[in-house]
Amino acid sequence: MKRKEFILGATVGLVFAAAATAGGVIDWPGANAAEASGRLIPSAGASGLAFAPPQGAPLSFADIFDQVSPAVVQIDVETPIERPRGGLIPIPGLPGFGFQAPETQEPGEEEEAPTAQGAGSGFFISADGFIVTNNHVVANATKITVKLSDGRELPGRLVGRDADTDLAVIKVEGSDFKFVSFEEAAEPRVGDWVIAVGNPFGLGGTATAGIVSARAREIGDSSTPYTDYLQIDAAINRGNSGGPTFDIYGRVIGVNSAIFSPTGGSVGIGFAIPASIAKSVTDRLMSGQAIQRGYLGVEIGNLLPEYRDALGLSEGQEGAYINSVTPGAPAEEAGLRAGDVVVAINGEAIKSSTELTRRVGQARPGDTLRLEIIREERRQTINVRSGTRPADISALQNGNGEDPDAAPGRPVAPTGEVVEGMTLAPLTEALRSRYSIPDSVRGLVITSATETSRAGRAGVQPGFVILQANGRPISTVTEFRAVIEQARAANREGVLLLMRIPQGNRPFVLELSAAE
Repeated sequence: MKRKEFILGATVGLVFAAAATAGGVIDWPGANAAEASGRLIPSAGASGLAFAPPQGAPLSFADIFDQVSPAVVQIDVETPIERPRGGLIPIPGLPGFGFQAPETQEPGEEEEAPTAQGAGSGFFISADGFIVTNNHVVANATKITVKLSDGRELPGRLVGRDADTDLAVIKVEGSDFKFVSFEEAAEPRVGDWVIAVGNPFGLGGTATAGIVSARAREIGDSSTPYTDYLQIDAAINRGNSGGPTFDIYGRVIGVNSAIFSPTGGSVGIGFAIPASIAKSVTDRLMSGQAIQRGYLGVEIGNLLPEYRDALGLSEGQEGAYINSVTPGAPAEEAGLRAGDVVVAINGEAIKSSTELTRRVGQARPGDTLRLEIIREERRQTINVRSGTRPADISALQNGNGEDPDAAPGRPVAPTGEVVEGMTLAPLTEALRSRYSIPDSVRGLVITSATETSRAGRAGVQPGFVILQANGRPISTVTEFRAVIEQARAANREGVLLLMRIPQGNRPFVLELSAAE
């Protein structure tokens, strides 16, 4: 075919295709598939437009962004860097290597501490300069600079922060700032549209859109135990922290805080602190109040199904298992002890350790908390007078002075009696010294565990101490054997041990072998 004939034929074909499509005369493959049984056909809406947005969704987010973006700011911070011993600054990715920082001060001058620069986001919550952001954005900052959408840069000062919810309030001097408000009344639903605005990678005001993917998410971050996060799929990246998440009416429904990502960049899984939590905390911070929460002084975990079965509790029983009790804390003074299972607080059932933490946190210091517990298969009620949660709770819980990575004492011939593949012995001064066990610990020390036994395969090591078996304090091998025989008589497959290991108290279900 000649070139001109080909071009002419192609042109005529395109014109025909366009005209036929516009006139609706072309029957594309699958055009009649709507008649197939069971096929779901999305509705284009009442207007019948082929590309109409879902009902309730805007044609564009531009108007919303134009209205709310003046309230969103970029926050630049400087934080001190602790110079390592020897003066060497480590090289990322090369442990054990570093370089000497250059000398910048004149002889006789005081050396200035090195600083690092960081950036995050925030938003005005009032016309007089109060700004909401994340605690991790401004924590330990020695200098805060706020960049407004109109290009102005203002110095900021920290008003208050709450590490337990990762929220902070800073302030700039001035008035008549454009601001936005939290929406508390209308709870967002899964599937609702959201717009995230912030400062990803220092690029300045950036908008991304998506939907609410889930509500009441726990993200496994023990540093923020009081937050049920909103999960959103609007892109959140580094630098978005502290920025707002809006609904399609321009109301703040969350404060962007974290992402889940194997790469460090957005993969469509972001987390925002809900407005219902953020507003109550930031209101108190703005008024100069300290954030105080109730406190028991216990280390807790979920009541797992295998724990429940070993304890002989009813199927479906939920609660929080107490791993340890802090000495001198309100829980100890009230009579709570390790191995107790908390199933209700003030008459309301507890489903998980997180729920117990939040319910206690809602109490005011001095309030009486009525805890219903299960101890040695019996229910009882204990009243606890709530304390005030310490600022550094992790240091208090881990403040026993022990080194969790410390190696056990030198190998010696095991002493004691063998039960379920473990050699057990009552604690003596010699054994305490060998395994660095404090005088306050009571129980049976494990001096060896056969590698092929169920305990050995589970990682039980010499120096571990069995504190309890099925909730009962244990100090002799005879007591331990009695608990095992009782479990076998009840046709249970295991015994719940509360063990002391170098990292703290840990529950462990020992699967029982055939009767000896």
